[in-house]
Amino acid sequence: MNQTTKTPIDHEGHPDRWKALLVLLTGGFMNIMDISVVNVALPALQSAFSATPSQIEWVAAAYVLAFALGLLPLGRLGDRLGRKALFLYGIAAFSLLSALCGMATSMNMLILARVLQGISAAMIMPQILASVQVIFAPRERVHAFSYFGLSAGLASIAGPILGGLLIGANLFDMGWRWIFLVNVPIGLIVILVGAKILPAIAGHPDVRNDWGGIVIAALAVFCLCFSLVEGHSLGWPDWTFAMMALALPLAIAFSFHEKWRERRARSQVLPTSLLANLNFSLGSVLITAVFAGSMGAFLPIALFLQQGFDYTALKAGLTMAPFAIGVLVGSQILRLLGNRHMKARLIVGAIAYSAGMAVMRHIVGGVGDAIHPLAFGLPLFVSGIGMNFAISTVMRTALADVPHKDAGSASGALQTFQNLGSAFGIAIAGQLYFSALDSAFAAGQSRHAAFVAGLETSLIFNIAILAAVALLALVMREPPAPGHAERPGENRPVPVEA
Repeated sequence: MNQTTKTPIDHEGHPDRWKALLVLLTGGFMNIMDISVVNVALPALQSAFSATPSQIEWVAAAYVLAFALGLLPLGRLGDRLGRKALFLYGIAAFSLLSALCGMATSMNMLILARVLQGISAAMIMPQILASVQVIFAPRERVHAFSYFGLSAGLASIAGPILGGLLIGANLFDMGWRWIFLVNVPIGLIVILVGAKILPAIAGHPDVRNDWGGIVIAALAVFCLCFSLVEGHSLGWPDWTFAMMALALPLAIAFSFHEKWRERRARSQVLPTSLLANLNFSLGSVLITAVFAGSMGAFLPIALFLQQGFDYTALKAGLTMAPFAIGVLVGSQILRLLGNRHMKARLIVGAIAYSAGMAVMRHIVGGVGDAIHPLAFGLPLFVSGIGMNFAISTVMRTALADVPHKDAGSASGALQTFQNLGSAFGIAIAGQLYFSALDSAFAAGQSRHAAFVAGLETSLIFNIAILAAVALLALVMREPPAPGHAERPGENRPVPVEA
């Protein structure tokens, strides 16, 4: 591990790249699953600590907010220090803080642990995409990104299933605590294997901290995320809209600040070359929309099944499992397509997801007083394929022209937009769902009919936003084919530990 090789990694790829990808995705799987698994434990937490509704909401919101705030600066820190080191430190911190969550003796202690856990997750996630961009040859990156989409989809479905199993098993009478403690042995394995397998890609010590940019970006993200997370539960008071509006001038100020630093040849937390890159800028918008549409669907569907039709958390998770199967099938289709038709597959993926949700809405409209667990199987399966196509293609296309020294910053930015999209989707779809539900009850509709109306209304958002992604994808530039003549200074072979 101490001999440096000048292997042209861009053309050949690192020898252990597929093993390294498995380690990286396992770390990412822990993080994404932790976002969804906690939802099934909220009733148990409320009972265990006699928690207020606000405290229960903050168990989920504190993690998401801390995660979103940390992505940009910690992605840039990976560019400077090296991605292997920051990834492994992040896994170690995430595992220890998971144990702290599992041992919490009060809601305040749990919420604080979740904040710190979210920060540790922000150390992990940017390093995954940044490492893929470096250790894989261009012709293989699309396959690697398809597995990232597969991992994200499986984790979002596995969370409720695993949470339901662990809480139901109640091993050693520890109930909900296992949803956090299960991360500890997994994290230990990732650290031990990753220390041996992950290539130690050289960092860029010339990259300096842009503290002003970090503060401005953090304020913009906080204003948008906090208001989206808290808005619905508080009844959307005026100050939540004021905070959302403030995010725009802060984002403009951030852009001016980065350009000011560029003119003085100083490092930027988000290099202006990325902001000027059409595919990266448009990819950021598209990844926001894709995750808004996909993550915005899961909460209403889960509430529809559990509250409307008395499904257990486990049964609801299994009912949504065809989505994960579709994600898996989608990754295999992408392997067959190779690097061909990148723009077309994004359009097809967005249309497939939108069509799947449209069919699901039609099925929901015909539901009476009972629903079969397999009723949603086909539309969820098709939507899962579309989800994998969309995520992997946007990630691959947005990062195609990013220089290696900026890969961590770019990955952190993309995942910041991903996280904002998730919060935005949950807020909008949730607002549509609950508003329609309340209106249906006020109109005197039966319980099942009211829940049908709620889900029908919320799915309009999911259908529309992925249709918009398909239209926006038309203006994207087809990413360069593997082996193209690269621009000077971009994507050069990187020193990697042998």
